[in-house]
Amino acid sequence: MGAGGVLTPPKTYFEKVQAVLKKYDVLFIADEVICGFHRTGNTWGSNTYNLKPDILTCAKALSSSYLPIAGVLITEPIFKELMKGSAEVGNWGHGYTYSGHPVSSAVALETLKIYEEMDLVGRVREIGPYLQAKLAAFRGQEMVGEVAGVGMLGVIELVRDSKTGTPFDPALKVGPHLAERALAHGLVVRAMGDRIGFAPPLIIGRAELDELFDKFAAALEDTRAWAKSRAGTAPA
Repeated sequence: MGAGGVLTPPKTYFEKVQAVLKKYDVLFIADEVICGFHRTGNTWGSNTYNLKPDILTCAKALSSSYLPIAGVLITEPIFKELMKGSAEVGNWGHGYTYSGHPVSSAVALETLKIYEEMDLVGRVREIGPYLQAKLAAFRGQEMVGEVAGVGMLGVIELVRDSKTGTPFDPALKVGPHLAERALAHGLVVRAMGDRIGFAPPLIIGRAELDELFDKFAAALEDTRAWAKSRAGTAPA
């Protein structure tokens, strides 16, 4: 889950979820708007987590965000049911005003071609471990709670006590404060409450990742000093 705070699933989580869905014949929809197109080190996040969705939604990286476009992919059994229903009761009319727009579609096709030509998935598999190592270096530091990620996606949680995981009072808005300090150092990060998300361009290099985390470290130090200046909010 991205916007909810970059929450990575525990091992065996989706394996157990899919078993329940299969048992009760419940369709599984995978939202790949964030995780699709190599972000996790595979074409789909579903590949990374061994998911077998019945329906898959995608957008954003489908055109590298140069033009708006999204897609819904369905399995053969669902397609056959739609065709069967259409044959029985008439055409199932469904769509949006600009569905299949030729310009956006052309850009999407060219984008996918470029991804393949530059072996983007291979690049993510090469640089992703470096990003994860840079994230892991903050684990156990003062005011740092959970550190997690996959591929080119990661999160660092800010907590009052890094040993117990005790959070800050949400009213303090520690995460947004750090985001402001990061911007002052020339770095744009996303604060989801007190969880700081990282999703850099997939073409980023090691030197740029070094710069990214140097700036984050400076913002984190600023935030520690700011937290200590507030009575009763100092990190333990």
